[in-house]
Amino acid sequence: MHYSDTAQAIIARIGGADNIVSLFHCITRLRFTLRDHDRAERAALEEIDGVMGVNISGDQYQLIIGNEVAPLCDAILNQLPHLRDARPAAADAPRKRRNPVSAVLEGLSGIFSPIIPAIAGAGILKGVLSLLVALNWLDATNQSYLILSAISDGVFFFMPLVLAFSAGHKFGANPYVAVAMAAALFHPTLLKLFAAGEPIAFFGMPVSPVSYASSVIPILLAVWLLSYVERFIDRLMPGPLKTMFVPLLSLAIVTPVTLITIGPLGIWLGNALSGGILWLVANMGMLAGVVVGGTLSLMIITGMHYVLVPVMINNISRLGYDPFKILFYVANLGQAGAAFGVFLRSRNKKTKTLALSTSFSASLGITEPAMYGINIRFKRPFACALIGGACGGAFAMMMGVKTYAFALSGLSGLPALVGPTFLWALVSLTISFGVAALLTVVVGFEEASLPQEASQGAPLPLNARDEQIFAPVSGQLKPLSRLSDPVFADEVFGKGIAIEPTSGELLSPVNGRVESVFDTRHALTLMSDTGAEVLIHIGIDTVKLGGAGFVSHIAPGDIVEVGQPLISFDLAALRQQQIDTSVIVIVTNSENYGDITPVKQGDIGINEACLKLTAPAV
Repeated sequence: MHYSDTAQAIIARIGGADNIVSLFHCITRLRFTLRDHDRAERAALEEIDGVMGVNISGDQYQLIIGNEVAPLCDAILNQLPHLRDARPAAADAPRKRRNPVSAVLEGLSGIFSPIIPAIAGAGILKGVLSLLVALNWLDATNQSYLILSAISDGVFFFMPLVLAFSAGHKFGANPYVAVAMAAALFHPTLLKLFAAGEPIAFFGMPVSPVSYASSVIPILLAVWLLSYVERFIDRLMPGPLKTMFVPLLSLAIVTPVTLITIGPLGIWLGNALSGGILWLVANMGMLAGVVVGGTLSLMIITGMHYVLVPVMINNISRLGYDPFKILFYVANLGQAGAAFGVFLRSRNKKTKTLALSTSFSASLGITEPAMYGINIRFKRPFACALIGGACGGAFAMMMGVKTYAFALSGLSGLPALVGPTFLWALVSLTISFGVAALLTVVVGFEEASLPQEASQGAPLPLNARDEQIFAPVSGQLKPLSRLSDPVFADEVFGKGIAIEPTSGELLSPVNGRVESVFDTRHALTLMSDTGAEVLIHIGIDTVKLGGAGFVSHIAPGDIVEVGQPLISFDLAALRQQQIDTSVIVIVTNSENYGDITPVKQGDIGINEACLKLTAPAV
């Protein structure tokens, strides 16, 4: 690559130098913050030699480069030297205006991704129990069965408690207060009032006697309201009284509002959504299978599939089955089949290996490696996967296939399909996989379209794994939204956490490799052993210090372990200059993960887990 020529072409086609607010790079991508995305010529950028693709994530305009990203980034910065100081912070970036639909989808994803292991595990156990009873290997009246049944049903019956904790983390409310509020909905005294069948009132206001067991939407609305009420009271309450009176007043205000209005509204809304799904299946049948089964992978790419998750859980909890979940299975098997077709058709040994491994993971229910690493890259296999999903979905809807528990949508979740329609479920999965594989072999693809980054065995864009990131300093945790810098606060560079430090020694939060250390030593990037790209930024606007007060103990390329010293900084001097000393930890490839959530709130010790990275799941 001729870095200077490529840099010049990128600058010209991204809208010119005046359109670039900031630039930095991760392990494979140039990450631009632009003033106007419309001025960037996406198609022309993708044609530049060395640019593998373009991805827009929030306010970031990303060019996928691969192994040459660091020298190319330097070449651009050499031509635009004024961007060097703007690279880590970009304080003058335009404030991000979030699309309401995107915000809702992101919120649902962040709430449900962490709890999927619990409900998937319980769902598989529920399916296994159904299989054992169907085979007469276990009696449904047996005490052992009843105990196992309670284990499998517990998380669904007390779903509001689980969701309250997860939603509390996502919405920024105290998760323990959220659980306390949800627990009130199950209190025996309240349940006794509901069961009595007599009118119930709270200081003259009527309370609807509805059951919140297994419900989903009421608690999401309630915790969302709780987050605003908590913040409002917290701003008004004097410091010494916060610990006692913020949770007290929050519970006393939000819980009655939930019982009087939010709860009944959420139950009605949940039943309406479930009724809509049931109507669609009953009246559209095969057409619903074709449309949804053939487009579900597109919904997964945008995150829209999370809208259906609470509806499916509500159906399984209320009806004992869901008629729509099978379409997730056939869509995933379509992706697996298309990748398998690439394995059969390809003549490139590395491509065959990658296609076979990703086909296997997709068949188990983890589609991202196959979808992004093979099918979308080759284009035609992705279309074949959609057609396979449509065919499998049409058959499943025609035969009335039902899912009786919530589990991963793949072969690992087969026990959730055990029931009267189990045989037809297996046939629909076979159709989806077979059609996608056969079409891929027949239609073919251009093997040269696989970027060098993937063919050389580099990590796939969404092949992320669960990981914990540890606190690089001790201090007080706070969300990024409370930072004064709008770029960090709006998560333009990715999700993460900020810590108000109590010491001036920065330690490594991961096991991995040092990717870069900025000249001013106030920021660095790391690549963890499992693929997390971590940006650590010490203080707000500390780039203006020119490195004064910062001492680096590492260099790019160094291998580091958790707890290893990285940078020392003069915390007292920063405070004397009235600089915000927040140590900001950001996962710059956040889009690779199903969710990124703080492990705790409040005080945190050095080397204590602060962020949980959850791999994508469907």
